[in-house]
Amino acid sequence: MGELSIKISDEQIARLRERATRNGRSLEAELRSIIDLMVPAQDKSMTIEELGARARALGLEPSDEATRWIREDRDAR
Repeated sequence: MGELSIKISDEQIARLRERATRNGRSLEAELRSIIDLMVPAQDKSMTIEELGARARALGLEPSDEATRWIREDRDAR
């Protein structure tokens, strides 16, 4: 297994520790989980559940904006 070392702020470490605690994981396990979520295997297709989890992890929220755009485009024709 490879090894990686990065420097992050004390605040980031504290937030990661809090997240790990909420998820019932060690800090290392939480970091691996985040990496797996953000960098999926190339040959793996994402399920809709995985896609939703990834969007939530990125802080994305659902919006009706796409629906509005589609309706505006349709109505303009």
